[in-house]
Amino acid sequence: MSVPGPVLHDSGVRVLDKASMLLGVVENGPASSAELVNRTGLSRPTVHRIAKAMERLGLLTRDLQGRFVLGPRLGTLMVEAHGDRLLWIAAPALRELAGLTGFDVRLFRRRGSVQICVAAERSRTAGGPDVPIGAAQPAKAGPVAQTLFAWEAPEEIYEGLRGARFGPEQLAEVRRRGWIYGPDTAGPDTRTVAVPVRVREGRVVAALALSGPAARLTAGAGRMLSGAAIDTAIRIGDALHCSYANDPGARVAG
Repeated sequence: MSVPGPVLHDSGVRVLDKASMLLGVVENGPASSAELVNRTGLSRPTVHRIAKAMERLGLLTRDLQGRFVLGPRLGTLMVEAHGDRLLWIAAPALRELAGLTGFDVRLFRRRGSVQICVAAERSRTAGGPDVPIGAAQPAKAGPVAQTLFAWEAPEEIYEGLRGARFGPEQLAEVRRRGWIYGPDTAGPDTRTVAVPVRVREGRVVAALALSGPAARLTAGAGRMLSGAAIDTAIRIGDALHCSYANDPGARVAG
């Protein structure tokens, strides 16, 4: 699928509009300075000046190839803004699952076209890449992205598929099975089992991801561990549902 160009918003403050254009490009995946210039139509000095300023503010950062990606501050802001009961309800369940399986366990939420790590429990024996709380990645590939989109309304799925490396057939398969195993975008040799966390009428509020090196987390291991991941996700969802049922005025996370 083709990658859409950035949307130009007219806020009345031109530098903010230009910064928004750069974020619009990077939301769809890593981009070099040249790609930012080509896809925004801004001049090279303008892109360099604004991108460097956004990097200093933590709104952008660089990947291992030196390309611009979404910065940690965006994810941290979302975690703080949604610092609700899901995080403290999930913490002991994530810790227990990491200890049981020996793999890293994380919770992700989606914000538009971005998936953000909102809770994490690292296993001492996992050996996978670190994905800290607040880390943000485009929700365009991998098991977590597919889980976060699979149960959305058709209109949301349609928007999510723009520039994605998966299609409606893959999302239908995720819905049928209730889990997905595959390569993770966090690292080239990382594999992940992802399952949905649901509350209230089955609404998906997060994706639970069990991750580790491909040599250890094989497809066969993924199938065996999917049950433990689903049980943990159900436990978190049920606890969250009860928490909000006892507090009708509260807003469900997500």
